[in-house]
Amino acid sequence: MSNYQQTSEQFLDWLKGQIPLISHMGLGKPAYDGASLTLSAALAPNVNDKGTGFGGSLATLATLCGWAMVTLYLREQGRDCDVMIRDSQLKYVSPVTGDFTAITRLPEQAELDTFMTFMDSKGRGRLNLNVEIRQGDTVAMTLSGAYVAVERR
Repeated sequence: MSNYQQTSEQFLDWLKGQIPLISHMGLGKPAYDGASLTLSAALAPNVNDKGTGFGGSLATLATLCGWAMVTLYLREQGRDCDVMIRDSQLKYVSPVTGDFTAITRLPEQAELDTFMTFMDSKGRGRLNLNVEIRQGDTVAMTLSGAYVAVERR
């Protein structure tokens, strides 16, 4: 098992203790490699009255995936930060009829460098991420979000 995987599993255990809702979403084992993060969820606890994925659950998993990516990245940089989503735009593309995943990747190095420059100089920074909710290879929803990190003092 890679260090990234151990870190993400420990992170998920910690997260479930911090945000009780997560324990009820049927989350699977995270896949994190230092550059991308995938979180999976079962349909059953996230179903709506039409038998498809509840939009709020899709939004929650996408928001959480981006938040977790920023948090994990900062922890790897030796930073202890509060991370919050500042704003986001959601686009629902197709219904979810089975288990689903949220996938995000870190942005290009230039954007990460700018982010870390702000963290170093101001103790805070903003990172924009794109997250996809997928059912298999089908994109069901996208989130474009701005996440803000503030160094804990």
